[in-house]
Amino acid sequence: MDELTMLLSGKNAVIYGAGGSIGRRVAAAFARDGAGVHLCGRNVHALESVSEEVQAQGGRATVSIVDALDASAVRDHADEIEATAGPIDISFNLIGVEDDQGTALTKMSKADFLRPIAIGADAHFTTATEAARRMEARGIGVILALTATPSRLALPLVGGFGAYCCAIEGFYRGLASEVGPAGVRVTWLRSAGSPETFGDDVAADEHGDQAGIAASDYLEQMRAATLLKRFPRADEVADAAVLAASNRASAVTGSALNVTCGQIVD
Repeated sequence: MDELTMLLSGKNAVIYGAGGSIGRRVAAAFARDGAGVHLCGRNVHALESVSEEVQAQGGRATVSIVDALDASAVRDHADEIEATAGPIDISFNLIGVEDDQGTALTKMSKADFLRPIAIGADAHFTTATEAARRMEARGIGVILALTATPSRLALPLVGGFGAYCCAIEGFYRGLASEVGPAGVRVTWLRSAGSPETFGDDVAADEHGDQAGIAASDYLEQMRAATLLKRFPRADEVADAAVLAASNRASAVTGSALNVTCGQIVD
């Protein structure tokens, strides 16, 4: 790709949870569009694999073990990036939240319900506010997150994941209202889920069984509920993230970028 056509040329992007299924695709997409990607997570082997993929396509990547729930670690890592690579232009939190899906709320423990909400709220607050303080001082920057359709739809057997999605969307709306006057944008991608990222456990378990729905039937009902009659591909989510992070979306903040294939109609 010609540097003049790259949407993120010269940008520094920090990606938390970069070793995950979506994180690695976002990292590759950001790098293809010219960003230097700073890969954060807790699994060094996964991060190094992503870094090798990025560098093999001619991109720039660094790897750091960072716990997104540790404010000091997040701050120290941001300081290191600014000292060695320059200001942080994009911050994207894609960490997993240890949610339990497939169990009815009436059969779920309170701890299992609250875990994704607590982890997600902690991690997103920690990473987003750290980035926001730095971006406000410069008067520019983009903070991104990923949510899913349970933030807007009444879906069975998603446990605390739906409440987690609602909570962080509410957090990001508030943050957008506070940092917008300084020129900082805050937005999130809302996805219907990408089959390539589901893993064997989703296909193998009895997801939906407690509501009298077999796993395959449950996923088929979800697919059929989209206007395009398919789930968004992971690379489509990553491409949407590139757009959201770029100046082509300079008027977009405080709202979701809908990548649900029409499962939700705004």
